[in-house]
Amino acid sequence: MKFNTKTIHAGVHPDPETGAIMTPIYQTSTYAQKAPGDHKGYEYSRTHNPTRTQLQNNLAALENARFGMCFSTGMAAIDAVIKLLHPGDEVIATNDLYGGSYRIFTKVFAAYGIVFHFVDMSDVENVKQKINDKTKLIWVETPTNPLLKIIDISAMADIAKSNSCLLCVDNTFASPYLQNPMDLGADIVMHSVTKYINGHSDVVMGALVCNDENLHERLTFIQNSCGGTPGPQDCFLALRGIKTLHLRMQRHCENGEAIAHFLHNHPKVDKVYWPGFTEHPNHEIAKTQMRAFGGMMSFTLKGDKLEDAFKVISSTKLFTLAESLGGVESLCGHPASMTHASIPKEEREKAGLKDTLIRLSVGIEDVDDLIEDLKQAIG
Repeated sequence: MKFNTKTIHAGVHPDPETGAIMTPIYQTSTYAQKAPGDHKGYEYSRTHNPTRTQLQNNLAALENARFGMCFSTGMAAIDAVIKLLHPGDEVIATNDLYGGSYRIFTKVFAAYGIVFHFVDMSDVENVKQKINDKTKLIWVETPTNPLLKIIDISAMADIAKSNSCLLCVDNTFASPYLQNPMDLGADIVMHSVTKYINGHSDVVMGALVCNDENLHERLTFIQNSCGGTPGPQDCFLALRGIKTLHLRMQRHCENGEAIAHFLHNHPKVDKVYWPGFTEHPNHEIAKTQMRAFGGMMSFTLKGDKLEDAFKVISSTKLFTLAESLGGVESLCGHPASMTHASIPKEEREKAGLKDTLIRLSVGIEDVDDLIEDLKQAIG
C-alpha cells in the first residue's frame, strides 16, 4: 500500500457495530466484562481505547513500523523514551533542538543522574567523539529546530548499533510524508502529532513508533503506568487530520520552496536556513533521506538588529505570530524568546541560534499572498 492510500486506509476499519466508515469516538472510561478478565480487549481507557488503537495502528503504518503509541503531548512521548534509562546512563543529543526537549533533558532528567551531551550532529565525528560505554541513547532531530540542520540518520544508526545503544529520531519537522527514519535504522521515531500529522492546530498530542516487540512492551508499560495518554476526541481529530496529510504536505513543500527562494533573493535578508538550497551544508544528505524539503525555514536580516526582527514578525498579516508549527495556516515566530527561551543564551549562541533569527512555518494558503505579506513586513 502506497503512502497516499495509507493515510486513509492503513490501520483503520469500519465500525463493526454500525458499519460507520469514520472511526467512532469511543468516549468511555471503562468496558463491560463477562467475567473477571473476560473482555473484548478493552478494560480501561488509560490502557486501551478503540479510537486510540486505530490511530496508533495508522501512525505505525505511515512510518513503516510494527507498533505505534500515542501520548497526551509530544513532551509525554519524550518523557516515556527517557524513562527507559537509568541513573548514570548517558545521552548524546543534537545541540540544535526544540527548547522543550532541552528543558526536560536538563531540568528534569539530569536531576535523576542521566547525563546529556549536546553536539553538532551535522558532523558525524562529533558524535563518535562523545560516545562511550555509558551511552544508551542517541537523540536526533532532523531537520533540526530552528536552524534546519540535516543529520545523517543512517550514519547515526550505524554508530548506535555498533555501540549497543538506542537511536530515537524526532521526525516532527519532516512528518512521515517526507522521511521515514525506521527505514534508515532508527529504533524509535517520535512525533509531536500536534504539528504536521494533525495539521489543523486544534490538537496537542505525541506519538512513538518502533519495531522491536520488547521495546514496545517497555514503552507501553510506561505509557499505561505513567498515564500520559490522549483522549478519544483528540485521537479522532488526529485521524481526521491524517487523511489529508499527503495533500497538505505537497502544498507546504511547494509554498516553502517558493518562499525560501523569495527570502534568499531579498536585499534585506542576510541568511536563509532551508535544506533545499544546494549550498546547504548537508543538502546531499537531505536529498538522500527526504522526499522533499518541507515548509519550515528560518532567516536573519542584514544588520542583525533585534528591533528589526521584532518589527517584521509584528507586521505580518497572514503569517500569525504564534508558537507551534505544521498547521494549515502560516505562522512566524522568534525562537530565542518563544520556542527556545528555555535554552540559555550562551548555549543558543553556541549552537548558532541568534537572537535575531525568525522562524517560519509556511502554510497552505496561496503562495502569492504569503509572499506579498512578507514583502510588506520586511519592507
